[in-house]
Amino acid sequence: MTFVIITHVPHLMEGNRFFAYGPYVREMNIWSKQVNKLTVVAPKSTIVKSAIDGAYEHPNIEFIAVENFDILSLKSVFRTVFKTPKIAWKIVQAMKKADHIHLRCPGNIGLLGCLVQIVFPNKPKTAKYAGNWDPKFKQPLTYQLQKWILSNTFLTRNMKVLVYGEWQGSTKNIKSFFTASYYEAEKTPILNKEVTTRIYFIFVGTLVLGKNPLYAIQLVEVLSKKGYEVHLDLYGEGIERAILEKYISAHRLEKIVSLKGNQTSETIKSAYQKSHFVVLPSDSEGWPKVVAEGMFWGCIPLATPVSCVPFMLDYGKRGLLLQMDIEMDLKQILTYISNKEKYTSTAISAQKWSQQYTLNLFEQEINKLMTN
Repeated sequence: MTFVIITHVPHLMEGNRFFAYGPYVREMNIWSKQVNKLTVVAPKSTIVKSAIDGAYEHPNIEFIAVENFDILSLKSVFRTVFKTPKIAWKIVQAMKKADHIHLRCPGNIGLLGCLVQIVFPNKPKTAKYAGNWDPKFKQPLTYQLQKWILSNTFLTRNMKVLVYGEWQGSTKNIKSFFTASYYEAEKTPILNKEVTTRIYFIFVGTLVLGKNPLYAIQLVEVLSKKGYEVHLDLYGEGIERAILEKYISAHRLEKIVSLKGNQTSETIKSAYQKSHFVVLPSDSEGWPKVVAEGMFWGCIPLATPVSCVPFMLDYGKRGLLLQMDIEMDLKQILTYISNKEKYTSTAISAQKWSQQYTLNLFEQEINKLMTN
């Protein structure tokens, strides 16, 4: 079987191996286990490989490089008009040879893939929409267009569309799905962490405005001012790093806040294991792996109620749904810190729930999609 992936994720080659964003690659290694040939249509990265990148494990990979594009300015719109025919043609040629087509959405390359796949109605297809599928959530026009195409059973014949959460009014080709980071063998006994002297918080994600890393810092800052011994580690890189560094310096938070940059999955796993709370005050998510990963290791999640996050947190029973109001959120966090029984029961509940979703189960579900 020739399995063709259409994705916006930038790829790079080092030696004879292909690398891309680690969590994405680990998932695609599972998708490609049962195939003879893997074809990846994606932009070529010009950035040097970092600790967060992972390698494909498949022995037979064809990489088809395409140019990335956007429509964020008038100039980029004109460039896109000239780029898209060539990109679309490459996607057509790859899909012609495919036994199974897999689209990664939302993204500009994914949007082109959504359009091109229409002319291949008989080929088996899957699409994973990794963003917020909530129909009430306001999204860019290109995202809305992808969601409309993917929801149209006439335009997406022979396709299963994987989304996060269950949404009323979904068409029959939409399948509620999940993602995972750890294997069954990695499960540990329930981690009975205690909030004693120092309270550890962890933020994992791209340092961009939409993830609101500054809010995580401000939560810890206020706790420190109230006399609590706290520490926050932020893992990830992004354009907001300089702003965060300036804030940390201006408010003299160097002793309680650390910017760790991009790190390996093993390093982050160790950080989860020692942390009490995982913080994700994000404006938009799909199925935030960070939240599920933290819960897997006994962290209480502090996350915004976007997409399927309320379901993940059982509407506040497995963690705190942030209101993005410092005083209100702080008041709720203190109920965990001051009440040992509440903290322990919530952390155990979070860990039990997350440990259901292992890579073993994920692989079983992927195999069903590939064979049915």
